Amino acid sequence: MKLFTRLRAVSLAVAATVSLFTVATSAGAADLVIAGRDDIYGKGLTEAVAGFKKQHPDADIELLKLPNANLYQKLKLSMREATGAYDLVMMDDTWSPEFMANGWLKPLPATLVDADMVASTVALGRAPNGSLYALPVVGNVEMFAYRRDLLAKYKLQAPRNWDDVLKIAQTTAADTGVSGVVFRGTKGNPVVTGFLPILWAYGGDVIDANGRAVIDSPQALAALKMFVSLKAYAPKDVAVYGAAEVRDALQKGAAAQAIEVWPAWVPALDDPKQSRVVGEVALQAPPGQVKGPAPMLGIWQMAIPKDARHAALAQDFLAYLTSRETQTRLAAMGIPPTRKSVFEDAALVKQFRWYPDQLKALEAGRARPRVKNWEQIESLLGDALQLVLTGQLTPEAALRQASQKIAPVLTAAATAVN
Repeated sequence: MKLFTRLRAVSLAVAATVSLFTVATSAGAADLVIAGRDDIYGKGLTEAVAGFKKQHPDADIELLKLPNANLYQKLKLSMREATGAYDLVMMDDTWSPEFMANGWLKPLPATLVDADMVASTVALGRAPNGSLYALPVVGNVEMFAYRRDLLAKYKLQAPRNWDDVLKIAQTTAADTGVSGVVFRGTKGNPVVTGFLPILWAYGGDVIDANGRAVIDSPQALAALKMFVSLKAYAPKDVAVYGAAEVRDALQKGAAAQAIEVWPAWVPALDDPKQSRVVGEVALQAPPGQVKGPAPMLGIWQMAIPKDARHAALAQDFLAYLTSRETQTRLAAMGIPPTRKSVFEDAALVKQFRWYPDQLKALEAGRARPRVKNWEQIESLLGDALQLVLTGQLTPEAALRQASQKIAPVLTAAATAVN
């Protein structure tokens, strides 16, 4: 069995190396190779490439539409081995601290940034010393949703804090077939994403400015107790809810509030073919509590790897992709922009009525901790949170356990040699 395990490990390593070599070899023939996302982001990149080709008709551009599930590993492997496989890479904003710290990205000129870009989104592409390494291309931000018709029925105002959210949940849950609140409870990223704006509103955090775990705090405990209180008015199986279940509950009119809504989910709420609550769902930044609202940013960025073979053309494409004209076209396709003027475009506001509130949330947005190994930390915290939602741990025990597991991960990251 041990021999089989060793042989399998060697086989997988060889396969990964061969796969990477194949990508690098085939990519070398193109003038520009872009490692992008699939789905709607892939469609947007296809549109952008077509427009860029009109300005550069002789350029041979290869666009790779990769699933989010393995994009991180592909980029990390390529840049770590300096294969030169990609000229532009699309990244979740939580990956860039690691990529910047390891010296895998090429610095970008300050001229690529202007005052029209939403400052909170640009900041995520800067290293601690202020140098620019990535530009925001998708302005994702976490929103809070509530049913205007239900609040009007019970003479309730839009929530200003999480106490209001709980009151609305308690009141509207009296409606047959309606849950007072809904959220993603699946362990890992989903439940953490729902919890962070509550945690921040109560003045808590996962990691402090000195890189220490601070999740086991009075502020975090107050936030988690509120989360548990809200769970009492959520669907019974909310602890295993993912994005599909949350969206389905909203579209069917089965929830009065949703802690977490992303821009890509929203158009379906106003589509009569998919929604029973057309025009009734209002969006705002997640409420504050001890502190003001802190919507979680989920920005997708573009960067040029240090080993890019066609950096000059890559920079030209990056300027084109982030221009007002291109961002306006992509916004009409449903891709959240990162420019204020695009959010304020009259035709787009008519098409997407929530744009003014989305811009406010984006400008007030807060990034997840800027550490190299956030995904591992998020997984540990997410496990603990779900154990609370399923009644297997008390809030106190869960935060203590999460802190004890996160602390050594931070220590190991701080002492690691790349």
